[in-house]
Amino acid sequence: MKNIFPFLDWISSYKKTDFVKDLLAGITVGIVLVPQGMAYAMIAGLPPVHGLYASLFPVLVYALLGTSRKIAVGPVAMDSLLVAVGLG
Repeated sequence: MKNIFPFLDWISSYKKTDFVKDLLAGITVGIVLVPQGMAYAMIAGLPPVHGLYASLFPVLVYALLGTSRKIAVGPVAMDSLLVAVGLG
């Protein structure tokens, strides 16, 4: 089960003292990703709400299924441009 959900491996050794730092990091990432995701959706020619979905879900999925502690997950400008070209 730990192979599928890597967070099960480290959750038992999580320090409560790290919660405030992790919460602050999460708020910071959220502040950056909301306008970034909305802008990238508009670049792709989609409604801005799709950018919010593209910002939220990858981060949540990676938090549960990812194995690296230092990685950036979220929307990328080049992907938005490719979607815009593909949609015509």
